[in-house]
Amino acid sequence: MSVVVGIETPSGKGAGDENFPVGSWLLPRPLRPHVATYYAFARAIDDIADNPALSADDKVRRLEGFAQALVNGSSDPDYAKAEALRGTLAATGISARHGLDLISAFKQDAVKHRTADWNDLIDYCLRSAAPVGRFLCDLHGEDQALLPLSDALCNALQVINHLQDCAKDYAALNRVYLPDDWMTAAGTSVDDLTKTAATPGMRRVLDQCLDGTERLMMDARRLPKAMRHKSLAAETAVIVSVADALMVKLRRQDPIAMRVALGPFGFAFSAVSGVLRLWLS
Repeated sequence: MSVVVGIETPSGKGAGDENFPVGSWLLPRPLRPHVATYYAFARAIDDIADNPALSADDKVRRLEGFAQALVNGSSDPDYAKAEALRGTLAATGISARHGLDLISAFKQDAVKHRTADWNDLIDYCLRSAAPVGRFLCDLHGEDQALLPLSDALCNALQVINHLQDCAKDYAALNRVYLPDDWMTAAGTSVDDLTKTAATPGMRRVLDQCLDGTERLMMDARRLPKAMRHKSLAAETAVIVSVADALMVKLRRQDPIAMRVALGPFGFAFSAVSGVLRLWLS
């Protein structure tokens, strides 16, 4: 295993690699730097968890360093992104939990490579994805009663991402988010993730995950209209529309055989459609 110098291990991924807009022009200009700070923190710790050159113990050590820096502060430049988020949290009065929950999930990624069942997957999503929506809601002063709807949307996006990357995650990190119990019941196994196309059993598992995601989206689709802030509602409407479009593609295409994504045109079409549906409803 190669030696990785420094604490961060940048993957080169950026906001453009996500399934959702990060700090887009739809959000109020004064809030965009706070969103960018949170995203930079999330990207840094996610890259550590996903780095195949690091041992599990090393990943946990680095992530714990980020947690300590976020809570207690640090002058170490290796933890500059944690210190920057600490500043954002102090300026906005937002809880550090939205950063610490991410760290908890990514520490789990370092040591746990299989998912027992759907509830196990959702528990992970509530720490790896839902904090993003909660941060945005808190940043905009949205009603706390909307957080379950926000959680549903973020969890749906995370499951969609896991389905998109299911073969790659197994090949690169020996990590599988598909529920073990569903794979056993369908007569499939992680070995089928190495095939050139989904087996019938694996297709059933993928569809079960999409069924579960659709249940999440039934709540998530209510979120944009319920929000007080028009700018955040518009961004959320875009995200809902993107999630819906990706689910359709994942039903029709095979993520084992290919990377299932919208592409620039599909993303743009979904974005415009989402905003128009919000404004015209």
